[in-house]
Amino acid sequence: MSHPDYRMNLRPLGTPRGVSTVAGPHDIGASPGDKKSKNKSTRGKKKSIFETYMFKEDVSEGLKRGTLIQGVLRINPKKFHEAFIPSPDGDRDIFIDGVVARNRALNGDLVVVKLLPEEQWKVVKPENNDKETEAAYESDIPEELCGRHLPQQSLKSYNDSPDVIIEAQFDGSDSEDGHGITQNVLVDDVKKLSVCVSEKGREDGDAPVTKDETTCISQDTRALPEKSLQRSAKVVYILEKKHSRAATGFLKLLADKNSELFRKYALFSPSDHRVPRIYVPLKDCPQDFVARPKDYANTLFICRIVDWKEDCNFALGQLAKSLGQAGEIEPETEGILTEYGVDFSDFSSEVLECLPQGLPWTIPPEEFSKRRDLRKDCIFTIDPSTARDLDDALSCKPLADGNFEVGVHIADVSYFVPEGSDLDKVAAERATSVYLVQKVVPMLPRLLCEELCSLNPMSDKLTFSVIWTLTPEGKILDEWFGRTIICSCTKLSYEHAQSMIESPTEKIPAKELPPISPEHSSEEVHQAVLNLHQIAKQLRQQRFADGALRLDQLKLAFTLDHETGLPQGCHIYEYRDSNKLVEEFMLLANMAVAHKIHRAFPEQALLRRHPPPQTRMLNDLVEFCDQMGLPVDFSSAGALNKSLTQTFGDDKYSLARKEVLTNMCSGPMQMALYFCSGLLQDPAQFRHYALNVPLYTHFTSPIRRFADVLVHRLLAAALGYREQLDMAPDTLQKQADHCNDRRMASKRVQELSTGLFFAVLVKVSPPAWCPSPPSGSRPSWAPTHQEASRSPGQCQEVPWLQHCPCRRVAPWSQKPW
Repeated sequence: MSHPDYRMNLRPLGTPRGVSTVAGPHDIGASPGDKKSKNKSTRGKKKSIFETYMFKEDVSEGLKRGTLIQGVLRINPKKFHEAFIPSPDGDRDIFIDGVVARNRALNGDLVVVKLLPEEQWKVVKPENNDKETEAAYESDIPEELCGRHLPQQSLKSYNDSPDVIIEAQFDGSDSEDGHGITQNVLVDDVKKLSVCVSEKGREDGDAPVTKDETTCISQDTRALPEKSLQRSAKVVYILEKKHSRAATGFLKLLADKNSELFRKYALFSPSDHRVPRIYVPLKDCPQDFVARPKDYANTLFICRIVDWKEDCNFALGQLAKSLGQAGEIEPETEGILTEYGVDFSDFSSEVLECLPQGLPWTIPPEEFSKRRDLRKDCIFTIDPSTARDLDDALSCKPLADGNFEVGVHIADVSYFVPEGSDLDKVAAERATSVYLVQKVVPMLPRLLCEELCSLNPMSDKLTFSVIWTLTPEGKILDEWFGRTIICSCTKLSYEHAQSMIESPTEKIPAKELPPISPEHSSEEVHQAVLNLHQIAKQLRQQRFADGALRLDQLKLAFTLDHETGLPQGCHIYEYRDSNKLVEEFMLLANMAVAHKIHRAFPEQALLRRHPPPQTRMLNDLVEFCDQMGLPVDFSSAGALNKSLTQTFGDDKYSLARKEVLTNMCSGPMQMALYFCSGLLQDPAQFRHYALNVPLYTHFTSPIRRFADVLVHRLLAAALGYREQLDMAPDTLQKQADHCNDRRMASKRVQELSTGLFFAVLVKVSPPAWCPSPPSGSRPSWAPTHQEASRSPGQCQEVPWLQHCPCRRVAPWSQKPW
């Protein structure tokens, strides 16, 4: 259905940080329950629903004395009345019961809380599991425990093929950057997506805020053992509003048509129940919304919260944009990006002016005198077949003494991003590229991402290299860092490299390989891949012998129709030896650079640490494994990895048990974090738990991570290429914190994108044996009724297939046909 054009008085999208203030009307302060009383002169001032925030000075003093606690707020996506912050001592999370105690803070905000009296703490029933007593983390398993990033691009370049294989997106470029998706996260996302418009439990738009009575306690807590109580608190201050204050959802008319509010406001009901319902001025709504509200029942809107008063259940907001029909991929994707504050706007003219203007660009002659020339070396990239932003390349040269000269060559992005420029500022603000199933939101303009910086084959490129002399067993004999110039001889995909690994003595036919520079033969590239593979196996074996941990989790890959962009199918992405090969050398480079910059700048190094698991959740998991008779050793990362790899057999049931336990082990894991070395006093806190190394950083993905750009600048200063970085430790820490925030938002967006495509796949692509509706009542991409080959009753075998025609509901409309 088409709607008339209408104007919305809104700030542009794609610039999410900061919200313009809009003064609310004088009569918006009352909640629906209060609106009838505001005209009664005997009532006086409206009763507040929320507490007034404490003064900043009192908050600072309370934090110093320990009477107040700060932490990042997590709201349970399944039970939006439950919220938590981490306990500073690593014990069970601190519980925040209900919207009132949350005091207008939103998910992800940095808040300050005050503990309630013990008689108001939550009673934890002995039979409760952690899902009831801990907030459901939004995929908090650190990227360091999973596989390598699988970058993606849009479908525009794939018109030569009917189908496109799109791997699920996991940000990063080395072993720790690639976030696994667990089944429960995926199922939750499918439930939350707006493929179905119904809003269970929120139909009463004007219902006042109430507490869930099951979380309140009335019995005498003094008679309960200490373990059965969970500390509870209330929010008294918001230190930083990290939530974007934007949400996607649906418009409704207010229930009371006779109220003054009805004539001025509509009700915005967010799809994410953790966000409050919002009053929006009718002047921001479509012109015919009041007259024809049902026309917009399935229309997805974006709304931004601009105020939330103490005496109102609901927030006040501005309607930002009509996205389109709920359940369609592009409107849903734009909503996800906006909700998580991802800047997907076009780069400004000021930013683009920072790029080289004379195209085609060539390397200036003076750079050849400043860099080591490696253009004649056999150097190549290994990436997903669809990748365009090629950060890293590898080389492996046999030496006369039987050792190898192995190089990791990383795009020299810092050369093209002048410090303090508009380009530098926007890259610092975006902090990371965001990889969706069908496209990427780049950190840098595409001229840099895909051309000037990308290590495309048979083109001279500026790089920063780490080169080692290694024994066949992977022992480091020598190490060199420096700026270089390379010319990649070919762009291998993981599939190409895997075929070489699996065929060590057979020549790969030229038609099965990408173009290779005439200066190098396919046999030379093949042998280099085999040598790298053998060394990587030794490095990997030694890494795990030294106590590293890996938690493999499922990652989805989608097949997309290149014309419609709709998912045609999905499968589990297989992590193979070619992936592991690249992973090992990226890890080696990151660790080497971490030590180099920390030695040079012990107070100013940008490093990456991974804290050990949360104590209480780990203890609960230990107790569970003991009860189940599972011999799992949680004493260290290495011990846990050994238990997971050696406890179980190879039959399908053992592997299934291992997968379940692996997912359970991800629960207590904390996020890995960027930090400035000068602000942590105890070197023991620098450690990376999963990798079990004392120092680690990110160096290998500067095209898509701003932290890596900063590390490149630090390395350049350490090598004398430039002056020391002009950033005080606390300023560097603020940038590190911002990178942490944006990486977490990026990961969540990637997961939601995967969930969206999976939900659409389930909705529009029933299994082949389910019949489709007769011709004429289906979209053009749906199979015809005659194409179904099985009996209708077979759909009863699949409980979740509620849209099957056998159940009289069309999969694309959810309406009987």
